[in-house]
Amino acid sequence: MGLFDLFKSKGQKAKDGGEKKANPAAKWAEAAASKRAQAYDRQEAIAELCKLKSAEGVEALMRRFTFATDPSITDQEEKEAVFEGIVSAGREAIEPVRAFAGKAESLGWPTKILKEILTEEELVDELLAWLSKWDTEYAKFIDPKLQILASLEEYESPKIRAAVEPFLQDANEQARHNAVAATLAQKDPEAIGPLLDAFLEEESMRVKIKIAEGFSSLGWEIPEDQRDAVRKLLPYDYSVDGSGIVKKKGS
Repeated sequence: MGLFDLFKSKGQKAKDGGEKKANPAAKWAEAAASKRAQAYDRQEAIAELCKLKSAEGVEALMRRFTFATDPSITDQEEKEAVFEGIVSAGREAIEPVRAFAGKAESLGWPTKILKEILTEEELVDELLAWLSKWDTEYAKFIDPKLQILASLEEYESPKIRAAVEPFLQDANEQARHNAVAATLAQKDPEAIGPLLDAFLEEESMRVKIKIAEGFSSLGWEIPEDQRDAVRKLLPYDYSVDGSGIVKKKGS
């Protein structure tokens, strides 16, 4: 390299902001995410990645949730250490956790992490964003959808009812059950119509019972023009009184 090239090279580096910094997480990422690594090596890597409190470190740590090791107690201890390390990264963790959730077969750990980092309103928005990627058609693998619907049952928000309502007609019975539970949890009388429509079309007795339980506990009144149809389909230990309220026998 000539003198001119040397100055040119230095000038270009300065213009570009210098050489790209090495990713400190790269040194530990492989060991932390390797099922075949020695437990000591994997745990050391996890500890070092946790110290970084960076998005790159979180991205590497999230991969530990994709496999299980023996003994199970060690597996759980490692995952809890990863969980605590990711949470300690604070909002730096949001994007890598979100990216992981977009491809994950289970949303248990991503949801648990974001519960610790996000406000309740932010978490509901995140769960609804995840749910928006699903439809109500038949699919062989829908565990993430079921987990999202189950998680939404834990919160009350005016955004939830409308987002969950289509899943009252889902092809999967468990999804319908979870959607009913999440809808009832909102305690929103606007759900009476959609829930009654779902009840009248529902084939699963388990889902029918869930709807009947909800109407009974919330004291919702069934419109007069639908009472006879509902009475015919109610589980044997439920009834509709003269004012349209669902009652459970013996209660």
